[in-house]
Amino acid sequence: MPQLRIASAQVNTCVGDLAGNADLVVEHTRSAAAEGAHVVVFPEMTLTGYPVEDLALRGAFAEASRDAVGALATAVADAGCGDVLVIVGYLDADDVGPRNAVAALHRGEVVATQFKHHLPNYGVFDERRYFKPGEELSVLRLHGVDLGMVVCEDLWQDGGPVTALGALGVDLVLSPNASPYERAKDDVRLPLVARRAAEAGAPIVYTNQVGGQDDLVFDGDSIVVAADGTLLARAPQFAEHLLVVDIDVPERQDTAERSRQDTVEGFSVRHRVLTDTPLDPYPPTHRPVVAEPLSDEAEVWSALVVGLRDYVRKNGFRSVLLGFSGGIDSAVSAALAADALGADAVYGVSMPSRYSSEHSRSDAADLAERLGCHFRVEPVEDMVATYVDQLHLTGLAEENIQARVRGMLLMALSNLEGHLVLATGNKTELAVGYSTIYGDAVGGFAPIKDVFKTHVWELARWRNAEAEKRGQTPPIPPNSISKPPSAELRPGQLDTDSLPDYALLDDILDDYVEGDRGFADLLAAGFDAEVVDRVVRMVDRAEYKRRQYPPGTKITFKAFGRDRRLPMTNRWRETHRP
Repeated sequence: MPQLRIASAQVNTCVGDLAGNADLVVEHTRSAAAEGAHVVVFPEMTLTGYPVEDLALRGAFAEASRDAVGALATAVADAGCGDVLVIVGYLDADDVGPRNAVAALHRGEVVATQFKHHLPNYGVFDERRYFKPGEELSVLRLHGVDLGMVVCEDLWQDGGPVTALGALGVDLVLSPNASPYERAKDDVRLPLVARRAAEAGAPIVYTNQVGGQDDLVFDGDSIVVAADGTLLARAPQFAEHLLVVDIDVPERQDTAERSRQDTVEGFSVRHRVLTDTPLDPYPPTHRPVVAEPLSDEAEVWSALVVGLRDYVRKNGFRSVLLGFSGGIDSAVSAALAADALGADAVYGVSMPSRYSSEHSRSDAADLAERLGCHFRVEPVEDMVATYVDQLHLTGLAEENIQARVRGMLLMALSNLEGHLVLATGNKTELAVGYSTIYGDAVGGFAPIKDVFKTHVWELARWRNAEAEKRGQTPPIPPNSISKPPSAELRPGQLDTDSLPDYALLDDILDDYVEGDRGFADLLAAGFDAEVVDRVVRMVDRAEYKRRQYPPGTKITFKAFGRDRRLPMTNRWRETHRP
């Protein structure tokens, strides 16, 4: 029975960093070779990073990517790893247009290339804007084992390359992926790969990207699945990892016949024999790693930490700055920042006004002490008074100038000291426009932008409980969790003065924003018509604010920005008609 040792290299790349990404490939190939691997599979578009967006349309970038693939083949061989078959994604382009491509490197050469066939054009994906689909398949024979390749979406769609490889009877399917994280995605991903393995009649090595790229985060969670759907190995989530597994390939009697097929299921097939003789039998030395999936809250917290960390570091910042209001949103944002970057890279600023309560001031100081981060107090009352007195501001204008003065103060400190400002708003506030543009909405990144308010509280309780389990100080002040939320822009103000109860509000928003359910559907779900009408109006009117809000890590099925894009100038209103 033929054998192969496969390494799945779950790596964290950066878009545009061709040299740095190539170094990652060489480094992990060297590690795979040291483990005795015969094949190492990297994620989709590893060499360029993913997603490249409009970089795909720049001819110079595509040319540099193609050149880098050839140089990488040489570099891998020069590193003493030439006998390892390296599967790596990159950007290609030909007379037809840009291509989402994968290259096979062996003994200093690019021995095969293949272009992605199914191009996703939903949610965060715009691949039909950038790429042209491939209509050819490459089948490589290594040590007597026939290897086929499919790229990410080619697994998610019925038919296409997986069906064709099944008809060809390949022995093993290698699948580079860049599959962004969203909550509970593994509940869908693993069963899908298992079904595709059965469809292909062969094991599948599914290698996924890890790390943050702008507002996307990739969870890794690479897996190896047997032909019968059995999970053979799984890499941990949200960490770079080299997953090594020995695969026994059942012997087939129709090898010669399969090698003669040049077309199948509408695809042209290119065959290349690298080594035809099976390896001498060897005892497997690697006990398969099957990492346990994280719990829901641990998974989300990890996604938010990695997304924030990579945005900060990949964009050249060393520290972050944010307002410490004493409330739950700033506390959770600060705790995420401390976990992502270390407490010494977090700078908190308390900016009390004449309406700030004593408990808000003390809760802000308590948060800083619990985290061990930098902290300062910068009162804004006199600065606000200058605007109020000169412009005779009252009502909402007076309330909002407090938030805008705080925003200017944070940005001034950012300019002075070089910190990245974090906006601390949550998804519920963004949905209904409960924020002050150019005020609390200022910043370069928004770590909880895609987290509903009720979920913010859940994360806070979970993070504190985890700290207690480890004998550590809970990072989030209990009072910030338990007290009624307030912007404190006028005497006695509470969020519930302007908004429905958050539990009810989030239920409606989950249906209206995440589920795209209409007014009639919301009424049928049991929501009060007046409340639904009020919420829907707030959401629809706030689109212009959301367009100007900083990017933040996507964790839900439909995040503002990439997933949900509505016109700002829009007179369509779906209202209740008795």
